[in-house]
Amino acid sequence: MRLARLLFQVSLLLCSHVPAVAAAEKPYSIWMTDSLITRGVPATRWYTEATFYRGVEAVANLTTNPSYNSFLTTSLDSLLLANGTFRAWDYQDHQLDNIRVGSTLLYLYTLTQSPKYAVAASFLHNQLVVQQKRTASGGFWHKDPKYPNQMWLDGLFMAAPFYAAHTALFQPANTTAWDDILQQFALIEQHCKDPRTNMLRHGYDESLRAPWADRSAGSATVGASPHVWIRAQGWYLMALVDVLEWFPRGHAGYQVLVGWFRELAAAVAREQDPASGGWWLVMDQPYPGQKGNYVESSGTAMYTYGLLKGVRRGLFVEGEVAGYAAVAKKAYGLMVERFVARNGTGGTLNWEGTVRVGSLDGNGDYKYYTTVPVVENSLIGVGPFILASAEMEMYNAKT
Repeated sequence: MRLARLLFQVSLLLCSHVPAVAAAEKPYSIWMTDSLITRGVPATRWYTEATFYRGVEAVANLTTNPSYNSFLTTSLDSLLLANGTFRAWDYQDHQLDNIRVGSTLLYLYTLTQSPKYAVAASFLHNQLVVQQKRTASGGFWHKDPKYPNQMWLDGLFMAAPFYAAHTALFQPANTTAWDDILQQFALIEQHCKDPRTNMLRHGYDESLRAPWADRSAGSATVGASPHVWIRAQGWYLMALVDVLEWFPRGHAGYQVLVGWFRELAAAVAREQDPASGGWWLVMDQPYPGQKGNYVESSGTAMYTYGLLKGVRRGLFVEGEVAGYAAVAKKAYGLMVERFVARNGTGGTLNWEGTVRVGSLDGNGDYKYYTTVPVVENSLIGVGPFILASAEMEMYNAKT
């Protein structure tokens, strides 16, 4: 922790490794976090706010400012009774989006050792492992009852890092749990990965009942949705790199997960738009550059975070590090130039260019993805940008 803080302070003096526009009054991780907190972030357990909380955790770990942990404590405490029970929980609602906030509960537990956070986290663990329905192959349904037998890439980020962290903290020798976590990724790899590109479709329906499910004879992606959506694949890349932080290296699945991470990282790097440095909303061919498609900010931030964290944690072989760092630096330069708007009241920042939502409610076609509106200050774009900024600031300090 002390080393990370020291490196962060050093990074304030170093700006030659990022574009000139990134030489801000203060680090973008802090500036963007402060901007959102100043304007007000609702205290909820929903995945949008929970994604922002992850960014705040990163800033808290890089600074000595106690206000960030105070913000998280105040936000999460408002959701809980004194004994750790969630207020106003809907016990009929079973979806992986509800689990995302569990990672911040575990963060606060490790910080404070307060039993209420452990109680709340254990409740979410039960909701996931015991209450959540599964496909016949053992994969968690994304949402019950709305999306029966469907797994989405989004769900891996919502649940797998929490599942891994909870297991590591409370049941580190539970091989069954580690095998189960690995199986969630294995099912996505089996059903959603295009072997020609190593990119992943948004989700799959094991029952083949969804209108978008691939029913082509002999298809390598049977049951999968039609397109590679930038944010779904971004959620998945972040899930991989975050789970690897907890997954035991002695488990045979650790190297399997590293392999999947490296395959996807290579695909992401290859698909980076050479002109802008970002990534297109719909990434599969022939759609990049087509009418209606655009370089989207939340997925660009997710890929930047995933690649830089992979570099920091040594997930690439030595000869690959410089190339992935260059990809991430180019993407980060785009973000601070195009998506970070320095037009907020009182010197605050705004975040632009994030698509509001992406769902598999309908037929999951190109027209659907490209007609969903873009919104300002979406927390599912802001949170990954803060995470990417923290990684970039650590990388610059180290190099």
